[in-house]
Amino acid sequence: MTPNTLSWSDFEKVDIRTGTILAVEAFPKARKPAYKLTIDFGELGIKRSSAQLTALYQPETLIGKQVVAVVNFPTKQIATFLSECLVLGAVADDGTVTLLQTERLTENGQRIG
Repeated sequence: MTPNTLSWSDFEKVDIRTGTILAVEAFPKARKPAYKLTIDFGELGIKRSSAQLTALYQPETLIGKQVVAVVNFPTKQIATFLSECLVLGAVADDGTVTLLQTERLTENGQRIG
């Protein structure tokens, strides 16, 4: 048996959407190296997120990149910043994060299911 097994109805509660990064700022006040991202989720609007992507990504390479994020978590304060969504990535044993992306460009705000 897999630990922490979820029911299908549990999974359906998680709202995962596609969005495009509009802006990236350094976030020196974060405990772990991170960027402040501004992301366009189409009809859901613009949301901000703190993301620990500094090991593999430079700010200029992130702008215009489409990402996948959970958009229905409560806002979380990280240092002086309010993070409104969780950008998803594969986390290596050393903590390096590789962004999850769709195989093709999609409309911003498209639901992942």
